[in-house]
Amino acid sequence: MMGFALALAVTAGAAQGQPPAGPPPPLPDLPAGRPIGAGEIQRMFDAYTMIQAQDALKLSEAQYGKFVTRLKALQDARRRHQQARNQMLADLRRLTAPDVTTLDESAISERLKSLREEDDRGTQDVRKAYDGVDETLDTRQQARFRIFEERMDQQKLELLMRARQAARPPAQRRGRS
Repeated sequence: MMGFALALAVTAGAAQGQPPAGPPPPLPDLPAGRPIGAGEIQRMFDAYTMIQAQDALKLSEAQYGKFVTRLKALQDARRRHQQARNQMLADLRRLTAPDVTTLDESAISERLKSLREEDDRGTQDVRKAYDGVDETLDTRQQARFRIFEERMDQQKLELLMRARQAARPPAQRRGRS
């Protein structure tokens, strides 16, 4: 866990617009010797984002408490929507699998309608959450927040790819270099 925190700290320079000081370190394993899972990386990365935001956005102490609460609400809204969406897509995948002999078009239509409704609901929820975050920030900080989020998303993808690479058996990792 400490190694992962160190890996996140090394990436902090990029989140603040500074060039990285060399190649990023490999992701460590957890104490039990198992690779870090995507869900665990997501939780750790969300916490890391909250900590890094104060410096990246130049938040005052007074702003930080409200900001963190509202950022967490934004992260939760995104996660809830993505989980619901993933479940609906899994249902569609199951209903339209190549081995399904008779298509249930009414069930497929219902799932497609539900997916559209979830996308609309998710968009509204995320927009409201962004409005809440923006209420705690001045205009310049709002712009910085959007840039900061983009950088954090890039870093999260990089960390997830590195975690996936670390989870492969050693023979597969060498073969892909």
